[in-house]
Amino acid sequence: MGEMTSYPPGAFCWVDLATNAPESAKAFYGAIFGWTARDVPTDYEIPYTHLFSGGKLACALYEMAPEQGAFPYWAVYVAVTDAQASAERAEQLGGRVVMPVVDVMETGRLCFVQDPTKAVIGLWEPRKHLGAEIDNTVGARSWCELQTRDTAAAAAFYQGLFGWTARPSGQLADVNYFIFELAGQEVGGMLELDKRWGPMPPNWSTYFGVADCDWVVAETKKLGGSLVMEPMEVEGVGRFAFLGDPQGAIFAVIQFAGAT
Repeated sequence: MGEMTSYPPGAFCWVDLATNAPESAKAFYGAIFGWTARDVPTDYEIPYTHLFSGGKLACALYEMAPEQGAFPYWAVYVAVTDAQASAERAEQLGGRVVMPVVDVMETGRLCFVQDPTKAVIGLWEPRKHLGAEIDNTVGARSWCELQTRDTAAAAAFYQGLFGWTARPSGQLADVNYFIFELAGQEVGGMLELDKRWGPMPPNWSTYFGVADCDWVVAETKKLGGSLVMEPMEVEGVGRFAFLGDPQGAIFAVIQFAGAT
């Protein structure tokens, strides 16, 4: 997809990292993805760090507050036309607002909702900040995936909230996989969590595009990160792996089929 100037309502538009070690995170992700960092002043006590790939804004990170818990994480955001109306709709559909709508200076309006299966997703009503300047390419967010135990409940919720339809797409790692579509375009995936994987909480995972999956895996381990799931090849899609940064935030990387 490459460079972006707008996102339609219902499309993923942004991801950011809540971390307890911003400087370490800047160094780690800079090493594996080639990102450069620029701190942006905010109305709060901490800066919001923009991360750039090839001079284009890809995502961001910030120092997490104590009330956000002990574990760093990547959050995903979907573009909406009216954050308040979308939050109210989420509640009508059986979800829960976990962070009420707030104005983020002049950049936009934000809230977080939890779907009926307990996965949390961000809603972004853009103003000056439309989202990432690059998407679905090397160095940028390239896929978002819901991992949940109740795919039927999740499918109904997201269809009602964003207009997504869930199309069965066979199996991945011996479990059922679905593709979320919006107006005939793929926007994300949904994986049915397996009992064999233990008490993994439902979540939205972020994949970043890379030129060489195996190199990123090796570099992650060298820099103090962890390999969460061994690299796997999906015919016609590409090679991907799940990793953990040195502070424990989980993310995935994908080398698309045909990439060199």
